[in-house]
Amino acid sequence: MPTIAIVLIALGVAADAFAASMASGVRMRRLHWGRAVLVAGTFGFFQALMPLIGWALASRFAELVAPVDHWIAFGLLALLGVRMIQEALGPDDEDGPGAEWMGLRRLLLLGVATSIDAAAVGVSFAVLDVSILGAVAIIGLVTFVVSLLAVLVGHGLGNRFRTPAEIIGGAVLIVLGTRILLEHLGVLAS
Repeated sequence: MPTIAIVLIALGVAADAFAASMASGVRMRRLHWGRAVLVAGTFGFFQALMPLIGWALASRFAELVAPVDHWIAFGLLALLGVRMIQEALGPDDEDGPGAEWMGLRRLLLLGVATSIDAAAVGVSFAVLDVSILGAVAIIGLVTFVVSLLAVLVGHGLGNRFRTPAEIIGGAVLIVLGTRILLEHLGVLAS
């Protein structure tokens, strides 16, 4: 498979990570490069890990998870989106510790939720006999760069439009989860 094809696949699977990273950036009142890199690194890691798992377990993994993967992604994204909206509409504890940080637990949940579909990419890599290490390295790197840019864009929007941007960010996560669910249920075309 040509490298450009893998880069295009990487951009496709990074779309969900982009949206979630932008929502993370919206929460930052001050740009924290360490947190921005942590967010991007988390998404890059999970987007690379899931195709590797899918490749390693090939069709067996897909058969086990496929019936429920869309429900898992929907549930995690909807839960995180609703919590983000509630926090945006609640009292502003701007001075409280960690008020602008979503927390490592939520970040890891987002990383998993946005990358579950990438396991199917790994299954297809196994069928197509793609060099898996190079492919997952490209996917991880592309997702890292896209996610870091999204955090920066989200931070810029959040500084200007904090509450509306947080509400929109939460709504985006809910819509993202709903889209994944509806695509897998066959209501929407992929």
